Amino acid sequence: MVLGKVKSLTISFDCLNDSNVPVYSSGDTVSGRVNLEVTGEIRVKSLKIHARGHAKVRWTESRNAGSNTAYTQNYTEEVEYFNHKDILIGHERDDDNSEEGFNTIHSGRHEYAFSFELPQTPLATSFEGRHGSVRYWVKAELHRPWLLPVKLKKEFTVFEHIDINTPSLLSPQAGTKEKTLCCWFCTSGPISLSAKIERKGYTPGESIQIFAEIENCSSRMVVPKAAIYQTQAFYAKGKMKEVKQLVANLRGESLSSGKTETWNGKLLKIPPVSPSILDCSIIRVEYSLMVYVDIPGAMDLFLNLPLVIGTIPLHPFGSRTSSVSSQCSMNMNWLGLSLPERPEAPPSYAEVVTEEQRRNNLAPVSACDDFERALQGPLFAYIQEFRFLPPPLYSEPNPDQSADDRPSCPSR
Repeated sequence: MVLGKVKSLTISFDCLNDSNVPVYSSGDTVSGRVNLEVTGEIRVKSLKIHARGHAKVRWTESRNAGSNTAYTQNYTEEVEYFNHKDILIGHERDDDNSEEGFNTIHSGRHEYAFSFELPQTPLATSFEGRHGSVRYWVKAELHRPWLLPVKLKKEFTVFEHIDINTPSLLSPQAGTKEKTLCCWFCTSGPISLSAKIERKGYTPGESIQIFAEIENCSSRMVVPKAAIYQTQAFYAKGKMKEVKQLVANLRGESLSSGKTETWNGKLLKIPPVSPSILDCSIIRVEYSLMVYVDIPGAMDLFLNLPLVIGTIPLHPFGSRTSSVSSQCSMNMNWLGLSLPERPEAPPSYAEVVTEEQRRNNLAPVSACDDFERALQGPLFAYIQEFRFLPPPLYSEPNPDQSADDRPSCPSR
């Protein structure tokens, strides 16, 4: 909207990433420019910016106070993370219409730089929910004499980073449940469910490998399924409002009576979703993986495995370590699958490293520069001494050990 001789007023951010999307974290410096284009000479009292970040929740509930009396209860709460104001042109007082307080801006395009620093304390990730939001924005206001101010607001995104490479988020999640169906005085066999995932932390775009075993000893046809849910919790005036949303799901094969189904890493992909919000006092966003058995005519049998959706993806080393350890644990211990054939013993130390190689690598190094001389201390000697020491003795697995002692479905 053109007011007077102001053609346009825009805000642009100096982006910190290659995607040209204004995304920041706590402690970052937010910088940018207010762009003003005028078609003629104008007089300006002030050009201000106002930056703010806050979380806010709001919902209403209907109450009955009597037989014919009803009222609406409002629940609101707000948390402010920062509030920054700055003057780019002019002075603080906008009610001063004296000629001395005016600034003249000539026709053309003009840029006015701004900059402020986000707090070092943790900030909630930008979020838009059913009953609340977390928003960060910059507003520019152009004040001129005898005219209404021109205002513009532009939001930017804040991510409070969650590194899924922490030990608590790399730990496997598992559970086991069993359910027996009853119909009057008749009792059928149990339905059992065991499920495990290799870690708790994931990032959007990753696929969760689900290891599960479903055993149907009942007389009904059942269907194993899995789903990712997002739970939004809003807090105000001592009350809590919760919203649960389906994010992604999958379906297994139908299981008739006496059948068993095993998922050896069935994949469920995480779509683009907001990261978990765990540090905000009035808004909390959590995720969970539900592995369940759909039982017609009865309550479903389900397992809830907690998830944390982070922003820093898994490091390659962490992925390899987690994958290898999880696969061994899942395939041998948890699911109780049979052990592989007896492995071949590794080659002996003498077959890999000859005595001549060992003596050559233990020989002292001569003619080195200052940096190399610094390495000739105790640590370097220790590394060289044990570089070609033989590995520990190889331990054969016990071939007589049983790999699966689990009972099967009782015969009918």
